[in-house]
Amino acid sequence: MPTILGVLETALYVDEIHRSVEFYERVLGFPVLNAFDRLTSMRVAPNQVLLIIKKGSSVQATVLPFGTIPPTDGDGQLHVAFGIAPSELQDWRAVLEAHAIAVESEFEWPEGGWSIYFRDPDNHIIELKTSDWDGSELG
Repeated sequence: MPTILGVLETALYVDEIHRSVEFYERVLGFPVLNAFDRLTSMRVAPNQVLLIIKKGSSVQATVLPFGTIPPTDGDGQLHVAFGIAPSELQDWRAVLEAHAIAVESEFEWPEGGWSIYFRDPDNHIIELKTSDWDGSELG
């Protein structure tokens, strides 16, 4: 079986791209890689990108000179989790508080590790997690 190296990109569909991009830059520190009218790509970590896509803007295939991107779209309250080092958990609590971001839930996993949940401007649930699913620490 060939090897999958990881999740390269994840997409969130939003009502207002500029508002969402500002949120992810300001709160999580993700830099913008590319910005277009309907899509912005943001660097999460090496080889990891968050796509911020305007809802309804990609329901048709995107035909480019070098190929075609199939249609996609999303709606509703989606979920994405970002891994953080356990040693920075308190720092992330302070960042959220400094930006007046309400923590919706926080708990310790039975296998090990902590998660903090909060919402972005489009009501997607964002998780900051200190462990893998088996409980092993990240970072």
